[in-house]
Amino acid sequence: MLRNHTKTVRVGDRLLGGDNPILIQSMCNTKTEDVAATVAQIHALEEAGCDVIRVAVPTMEAAAAVREIKRQIRIPLVADIHFDYRLAIASMEAGADKIRINPGNIGSRERIFAVVEKAKEYGVPIRVGVNSGSLEKEIVKKYGCVTADGLVESALDKVHILESFDFDQIVISIKSSDVRMSIEAHEKLAKCTDYPLHVGITEAGSAYAGNIKSAIGIGTILYQGIGDTIRVSLTDDPLEEIRSAKLILRTLGLRQEGVELVSCPTCGRTQIDLIGLAKQAEELVSHYPLPIKVAVMGCVVNGPGEAREADLGIAGGNGEGLLFRKGEVLRKVPESELLNELKKELDNYGLL
Repeated sequence: MLRNHTKTVRVGDRLLGGDNPILIQSMCNTKTEDVAATVAQIHALEEAGCDVIRVAVPTMEAAAAVREIKRQIRIPLVADIHFDYRLAIASMEAGADKIRINPGNIGSRERIFAVVEKAKEYGVPIRVGVNSGSLEKEIVKKYGCVTADGLVESALDKVHILESFDFDQIVISIKSSDVRMSIEAHEKLAKCTDYPLHVGITEAGSAYAGNIKSAIGIGTILYQGIGDTIRVSLTDDPLEEIRSAKLILRTLGLRQEGVELVSCPTCGRTQIDLIGLAKQAEELVSHYPLPIKVAVMGCVVNGPGEAREADLGIAGGNGEGLLFRKGEVLRKVPESELLNELKKELDNYGLL
């Protein structure tokens, strides 16, 4: 898949844009002032595969907490700022690797300039952008309603403000809860700029609806070579955002690490609890960083053949099942031992 060539921006020890891997982001839902809870959540997210983490900074206490949080984590930390430019400055002084601001609600040019000067001093990139729910009234009036063109114009206006202060360490975010509008806006924006783009569907919803909207929206945008970092925004545990983001990237062939699980739908031939088995297998394989495909099939008659392309697989029957590799049966095992046998194969994979 060809990707748009974008400018490379350093975020902590990670490189964003250019030919670098697409980074996965999430945002803590803890109170940033609660350092212990925030650090614990970041560690869990990092273990799950998060590359960059963002925290809300609504108070000076939260900005001060950035220093201690940063000391205890390994991945880059982004400070999310609204309204008060002093919070952005304090966050950078405390060690934030990147800040997210909306120049439109920071205030005067003098205040924006103060933020930019501090970003230059500390080598911190700035993410700017627009959300369809907060689009400026004059732009909405110009286009008659919220449109993709309006989103692009608003985002570029903010970029031009930063550029006017001779600043180019910029990441652009342009989000809408409308999937089709998001796709169109990214297509238009990618033709207008070479800054790296942060892609996501905002206010996507719960895990069920949000995953569908995000997979379609983010997936379509990425498939066109657009996007350098993504966040799957869910009204759920942030860990679910990481799992979903990894799956979107792996499905598109943009990431290889981690096991891909495939499973067949149930049918009248199924004689095991295939739904339960697949869920347990999904949990099992999530702990292995192997770039392989594992199949869970519900029929010992056709299962191994139908999943021939899988590196490993199990197929259940009536009280017993099969363990297979590349379509070839390795051995027959009791149904109750299918997962244990699969685990043994995963533990030894690459050692055989």
